[in-house]
Amino acid sequence: MELFRNQIICLIVISIKVIDMYYPLGYPMRLRHLAITLSKLEAHPCENVDFEQYSTDGNIASQFISSIVSFGDISPDSVVADLGAGNGILGIGALKVGAKKCIFLEVDKKACEILHNNLLSVGLTESGVIINELLDSETELSKVDLVICNPPWGRQKEKADRPFLNQIIKNGVVSHLMHSSHSTHIQPFFESRNWTAEKYGELDFILPANFSHHREEKAYTKVAFWRLSPN
Repeated sequence: MELFRNQIICLIVISIKVIDMYYPLGYPMRLRHLAITLSKLEAHPCENVDFEQYSTDGNIASQFISSIVSFGDISPDSVVADLGAGNGILGIGALKVGAKKCIFLEVDKKACEILHNNLLSVGLTESGVIINELLDSETELSKVDLVICNPPWGRQKEKADRPFLNQIIKNGVVSHLMHSSHSTHIQPFFESRNWTAEKYGELDFILPANFSHHREEKAYTKVAFWRLSPN
């Protein structure tokens, strides 16, 4: 009986160590603490209508990142690329749950400044690399283990998300995408390129009235979470 009890205690200790490795914030409160941390980040400036810039809510970002962890797609050795990073909320979330490094790609210079400030505020400047450039066919992101992104959904400019989707294909690694739940092209786009596209969640997404053409203070839509993997 004593041997059996010691074995149980040993298993519990090992489990806690594994949980701590993947959730530095602590398992029981990881989602809540992550949401609080991400919600405190300085928001995206959202000044360029052509880029379809909207701030991602801290609660949505934390659930997105926690879902990625539940798939086992983030480990202590992971190098993550956050495409169209904005204020860095997704990439910072990945770092907070244990990723080794995050490459933040963002075209908006002011957003990059805010991203840098956010990395400073959470003490992760040494783990983040900010690339201030336009994502296009010439973009090279080598030695990346995971791609995450919430690209433009194409409401202002048709196919605005294509450079992001093409970059995912180009990198050839497991990726997680946040996109409008009303979009019908995600699955056929990837499956036609011999990838698996799995939609695994939907949440309400707030669209604040950031621009002059918005008639209401805020609106709601649905955002879908996708896991994309090469076959």
